[in-house]
Amino acid sequence: MNLDTTRAICRVAELSDPGTRAFTIGSGDWPLKGFVVRQGNQVFAYLNRCPHAGHPLNWQAHDFLTLDDALIICRSHGALFDISTGLCVAGPCGGAHLRSIAVRIEHDYIMLVDDPDVLAGQLA
Repeated sequence: MNLDTTRAICRVAELSDPGTRAFTIGSGDWPLKGFVVRQGNQVFAYLNRCPHAGHPLNWQAHDFLTLDDALIICRSHGALFDISTGLCVAGPCGGAHLRSIAVRIEHDYIMLVDDPDVLAGQLA
């Protein structure tokens, strides 16, 4: 198996369904900080930054979902986001979107499609 480990986030099997995982990938002073969400056979990835105030969404390492696992929640201001689209459906940033990050599944790993250092600069 020839796997580009600089783009690997985690194995799909490491995520519950639904489940989330934060990641920091890249080099330099400003690595890419995001998170992935598994929902069934699909995986979505977003920048770990609330569009309302720029805060990270999670309070604990890999905790991004509401108690019923139905939505992504910003732990700072309680904004709620659709898992599959990143659309804010309730809260202070209603109608805004989380910044999505393109991922693919390769050899059971969730992989960034693009170079993490380039992405970090584009999404900063």
